[in-house]
Amino acid sequence: MPTKSGKVGIGIVGAKFAGELHATSYARCADAEMVAACSNRPEELEEFTARFGIKKSYLDYRELVKDPEVDIVSICVPNFLHYEVAMAACEAGKHVVCEKPLATTIEHAREMVEAFEKKGLKLMYAEDWNFAPALVRAKQIVDEGAIGEILYIRAKESHNGSHSPFAQKLEYCGGGALLHLGCHPAAFVRYITGQEVVEVVASVTGGLDENLVHKGLEGEDFGVALLTLANGTRAVIEGNYVTQGGMDDCVEIYGTKGVVKVDLTFGSPISVYSSVGYSYVLEKADMSTGWTKPAVDEFYSLGYQTELAEFVRCVKEDLPVPQGARGIDGLMTLAIIKAAYQSAVEGRPVDPRDLV
Repeated sequence: MPTKSGKVGIGIVGAKFAGELHATSYARCADAEMVAACSNRPEELEEFTARFGIKKSYLDYRELVKDPEVDIVSICVPNFLHYEVAMAACEAGKHVVCEKPLATTIEHAREMVEAFEKKGLKLMYAEDWNFAPALVRAKQIVDEGAIGEILYIRAKESHNGSHSPFAQKLEYCGGGALLHLGCHPAAFVRYITGQEVVEVVASVTGGLDENLVHKGLEGEDFGVALLTLANGTRAVIEGNYVTQGGMDDCVEIYGTKGVVKVDLTFGSPISVYSSVGYSYVLEKADMSTGWTKPAVDEFYSLGYQTELAEFVRCVKEDLPVPQGARGIDGLMTLAIIKAAYQSAVEGRPVDPRDLV
């Protein structure tokens, strides 16, 4: 490998929330070495590289992707920049890990998938749910036949809203809660069933004054979609910004012979009562007094650590990217959400395959 240590060289573009998730997870991976980071904010970049022991700093991602020690570019910038950073990395011959969503438009996502396939490079879609230990175990149980044939899946991610300025306007983010949060259950439904979604019927709030809570948000703050898969399985996915008390992720899988229920975020084995509060409960929780269920290790339990370690292994050993985490999976997940938006506007079922 290009790094002197023989490890896979990582270049991280973005030094805020997603960048910190990736950096913390790479730091736990024995085969990864973070060699460079990029941000257009010098002070932020200096603090980030110092905290994670990254020696090289770039203010322009176009310079980072040319670094000969970088094997994988981790894209951790606002949604509207995913496409241009990925295409620059592809042109430079780099593999890419792209945060969700893959892009803000179907056209850009399709072009990304095609460009990486043409160059023989790996485009890895960072869908952490597929690597979360609880959901990995749930899939093993389902695959054993413990609940028979899957009939129906209900899955959601919700919290009280994004504070990023780039999440407020559609030109920067491409959608609201259903895109940012509902993308996880949408991707997981395809992954656990191995089936394509053939019909989407959806309802979303209208943005701005038509939202339930977030009147300054151009995208929806609540969205729900009924999915029909190719084999007839049904699924209901939800993403909302109207949930108080911290991020709430849950999955229910109903089969002909049983049921599996997973509580990803409130399933901690720890219970705490505090009258004065403490530093951190879980993502998006806004209070820590009274009874709480603090997260033990979200980098591991939500799948980030395992996900990025697997991507590093794929590059180091030249293995195929796992199903559910490929560029095409990111494209089809985006198509499901865009089909939901079209369904909500037009009041009819939409086949996401027609959008691709």
